[in-house]
Amino acid sequence: MPLVGIDPPPTASNAFLHLHPSDNVAVARVAVPPDFAYRIGPLEGLTAGAVPAGHKMAIAPIAQGETILRYGHEIGRARIPIAPGDHLHTQNVAFFEPARDFEFPETELPLPAPSSKPVFHGYPRADGRAGTRNYIAVVAASNCAAHAVERIARAYENEPMPPGVDGVVAFAHGDGCGFPDLGKLRRTISGVVDHPNVFAALIIGLGCEANQIEYYFGPQGPQTARFEGMTLQESGGTLKTVAEARERIAPLIAAAARRQRVPLPASKLILGLNCGGSDSFSGITANPALGICSDLLAALGGTTVLAETPECFGAEHLIVKRARSRAVAEKFLGFLESYRRYLARYGDEYNFNFNPSPGNKAGGLTTVLEKSLGAAAKAGASPLMDAVDYAQRITTPGFVFMNTPGYDPVSLTGLAAGGVNLIAFTTGRGSAIGFPTVPVLKIATNSRTFHKMRDNMEVNAGRIADGDASVEEVGREIFDTLLRVASGEPTRSEILGHREFQPWQTGPTL
Repeated sequence: MPLVGIDPPPTASNAFLHLHPSDNVAVARVAVPPDFAYRIGPLEGLTAGAVPAGHKMAIAPIAQGETILRYGHEIGRARIPIAPGDHLHTQNVAFFEPARDFEFPETELPLPAPSSKPVFHGYPRADGRAGTRNYIAVVAASNCAAHAVERIARAYENEPMPPGVDGVVAFAHGDGCGFPDLGKLRRTISGVVDHPNVFAALIIGLGCEANQIEYYFGPQGPQTARFEGMTLQESGGTLKTVAEARERIAPLIAAAARRQRVPLPASKLILGLNCGGSDSFSGITANPALGICSDLLAALGGTTVLAETPECFGAEHLIVKRARSRAVAEKFLGFLESYRRYLARYGDEYNFNFNPSPGNKAGGLTTVLEKSLGAAAKAGASPLMDAVDYAQRITTPGFVFMNTPGYDPVSLTGLAAGGVNLIAFTTGRGSAIGFPTVPVLKIATNSRTFHKMRDNMEVNAGRIADGDASVEEVGREIFDTLLRVASGEPTRSEILGHREFQPWQTGPTL
């Protein structure tokens, strides 16, 4: 049943959204009952079958094998002949990979110059970066130290922090011994330790794991002075480790409290872009609005980072076309090709049958091509200035791509390890994810999800589909909200205590 004030009854003219003149499908803005007469441009008085909200309907005859277009791009092919008014989804649409003729840039664009305005109130760091938060991090070197790390952080849950200190947070995980890609884990841990939102950190190991803490105090470890380490075996077990850690953390909290927020230019912001629990409205409302916000920040000399490599499959030609240079474009394509080989290890079943996910499909997304075309909109229209690997330090202003999986906790972990100091997260089905030290702003793609999960959401981009706001207006709202969050306003995920952290584990466990 429609929710009052969220899903008004459909009318002939508002039931469907026709997104591009060449599209042979339209998207149901609200749930459409069977035998409903609709009007799209010159098409009037035509009858549709039952179409769930966000799902697609054919607006022209589509022959078997013919390409289906949404956003003016291919998203699949018809499995069977499709008549106008038919509901299009997995029952009659097949995935295919179109051949791509990439348009590589012929010149190299300059990097955007930083602007001094607008400003937020943050913490300047010695290396020139800026913190939006001021945490003490306690990091496990391996799973064998994870419990001790969690106990240390829990010991501070009921202790008030002095003004200016956001807390003591744990980075516990299940890796570090028998981990085949130790280099990636070390890069991830180094990134969350040497992070602008972390004032000081303590790394704790068991003592005999593969991921020895000595690595982090060498030339390849995090280059920060406020960093200490210890092991359970040297300290005398769990309880003695917790006690010793508290002794070490006490002066770090006192030192962190002496840091004050000061006005800093928005060009110091490094914004991670992620989506999860996507639906068909993601590419119509929240993602394009976040793209407006991304362009505003990139124009100021700030940085926006698009992640989730498999959600670029099908949109890579659009990103290549706006690359800063051919070298950057080929670097980006190299990450996509490497990810395809990574997926191929596990067979086609894991390649495209599970992407979109069941929740994505329930929300109207039929193929990964359709999902990617909507997901890429988060990055706006700014030139692609660089492409980096998972958890690699982000140093280039403007729009940057990071190679991460589509799995949200792992993707957010890579973004944070790369140095993002804010994350904007769009969701259609609903998500509650957060991160230990980086605020995560939630943007709902539709009003139903925004109201049903109000405790988790900040911005309702569903107002765009409702006809109550423009993409530009919501994009500006996201930008203004992020400035407030960067200045200390807590996000819903922070208030609720969401602190998900999961490094990218590749290969078998030894």
